[in-house]
Amino acid sequence: MKNETMMQYFEWYLPADGLLWKRVSAQADKLKAAGITTLWLPPAYKGMNGKKDVGYGVYDIYDLGEFDQKGSVETKYGNREDYLKAVKTLQRKGIRFLCDIVLNHMMGADGLERVMAVKTAENNRQQMLNASEEISAWTVFDFPGRNGKYSGFTWNKSHFSGSDWDESKQSKGLYLFEGKCWNHDTDDEKGNYDYLMGADLDMDNEEVREQLQEWGSWYENTVHMDGFRLDAVKHISADFYKDWLNNLRKQTGKDLFAVGEYWHTDLTHLTKYLDEVDQEMSLFDVPLHFNFFNASRQQGTYDMRGLISNSLLSVNAKHAVTFVDNHDTQPGQALQTFVESWFKPIAYAMILLWDGGIPCVFYGDYYGIPSRNIAPVLELPRLIKIRELYAYGRQESYFDHDNVVGFVRRGDDEHENSGLAVLMSDGAGGVKKMLIGRKMAGMQLYDVTGDCSEPVTIDHKGYGDFRVEGGSVSVWVRREAYEYLETMV
Repeated sequence: MKNETMMQYFEWYLPADGLLWKRVSAQADKLKAAGITTLWLPPAYKGMNGKKDVGYGVYDIYDLGEFDQKGSVETKYGNREDYLKAVKTLQRKGIRFLCDIVLNHMMGADGLERVMAVKTAENNRQQMLNASEEISAWTVFDFPGRNGKYSGFTWNKSHFSGSDWDESKQSKGLYLFEGKCWNHDTDDEKGNYDYLMGADLDMDNEEVREQLQEWGSWYENTVHMDGFRLDAVKHISADFYKDWLNNLRKQTGKDLFAVGEYWHTDLTHLTKYLDEVDQEMSLFDVPLHFNFFNASRQQGTYDMRGLISNSLLSVNAKHAVTFVDNHDTQPGQALQTFVESWFKPIAYAMILLWDGGIPCVFYGDYYGIPSRNIAPVLELPRLIKIRELYAYGRQESYFDHDNVVGFVRRGDDEHENSGLAVLMSDGAGGVKKMLIGRKMAGMQLYDVTGDCSEPVTIDHKGYGDFRVEGGSVSVWVRREAYEYLETMV
């Protein structure tokens, strides 16, 4: 078995040229050769802004770029035919495919309805600000462009908990519909964080749950995905996705992988949610991302001994999907916390070569973000390949210094020339003696980053004095592995 490596195959500012699905098909061989085992693709269904929608302004979950709705037939990424072809191409090459699922809200309604509602406080959704009043809400979704194909179900005010706009008064506010309550078992930020945007789906409504379950079955039968990236799970009742996933797995007989986006810096919120869903999914390791971000901003004063402290990786690696950055953290986005470029190689070495978690590589780090003049992380392709080929065996960590920390992987018999040593520094460089094992006694190991030109000789007890330059990472491998990587990457 080879190590898994996921890639998020998009960034926010990709051109709206309708070509991403075709690029996926064209790049499948290269992605496989690079060591990518799973590809997370952006939402494939029609958004409120049609071809300009990144995919999170959900309009019609049955329109995969097939119907003339919201000003275009295709989505930002292409049409239905190209999407299904891309999925088949990936799977034929042995790359798993994750679809991005956004079921928290709907936007771009086809019509208005009068509804009684109460305005609630933005920072305390349990606080009612006035008596019930009649508002005009965008809650009618009847999808005239699709005309009932695949599903005749239409949406109305009974299916939503609330909205943030009164069309009759042209007034913005957080309106809770009469007879409704914000869904339970959501994050307790702002008193209750059920509401995020648009028309908020009422997950306590049985008809809503039934329709989303029916759609999930249709989507799997249509697309044949290998798993899901689940958007905004902190805003949805925990029991919804637990039931939704279990039912879909039973129906399909497939062990569908799922990773949820629970955006919170406090680890206890993530572990609580995993307990609430009976560990039925993984979560992105948001606290670890913030460790990387903070370390990159402190320019050498961060205590590297705590680089993975209070992270999901440190307490529940089995359910951790680790990442450095994503489409929400990139410059220009609401959650912008972009790890500074000098620290990116250190962070990627940490998630790719560490024994635990499934690392997710960001498209914008692999290919760059031209619209923001952000260059790719040059070390990234080599680190992914090292993970695929050599990051195996027992791990020993040396997080015992405020600037210079490291770990070793001792290698195993199943992966030729496996085993490595990683040394990282956010300040001045240094040397650290680390035990890589007697099996490598007498061998010389080489730094594949090229920063340290002289090899390290392993002594008869299996120790080596490994070096790292300031503000960088060094990755030491056997001579045969080093020579192979020089020809491959």
